[in-house]
Amino acid sequence: MAGMDDRPAFDVFSRQCPSRGTLEHVTGRWGSLTLGALYEGGCRFNELRRRVDGVSEKMLSQTLHALERDGLVHREAQPTNPPRVDYELTPLGRDVAERLLGLIELVEGRMPEVLAARERYDEVSGGAGRGGR
Repeated sequence: MAGMDDRPAFDVFSRQCPSRGTLEHVTGRWGSLTLGALYEGGCRFNELRRRVDGVSEKMLSQTLHALERDGLVHREAQPTNPPRVDYELTPLGRDVAERLLGLIELVEGRMPEVLAARERYDEVSGGAGRGGR
């Protein structure tokens, strides 16, 4: 942030800011669910895939690579036969996941209001979940 050393301030609203990519990794569907799942404790790839219901093997792999590159997830490969790979959150990843879980809990807790709003919208707009503008 500005004022701390000579590093530039980061501004996610600027198209050139590298924080945009990290925000996308963290707030995308699979990134947020992966971080939330790992907050409960480290696990192996297939355990994580079962926990994050609906994610493909390819998408989970891409998500884990992006989160590892951003310093949010630590990958540890054990030299066993077959190889064992464990994933866990870094301290930074725990901070981010904690905030995401607050948002997830808020959304889950307010779903009756969301569903009622959707129903009202669909009645007025004459179509169920048109999805666009």
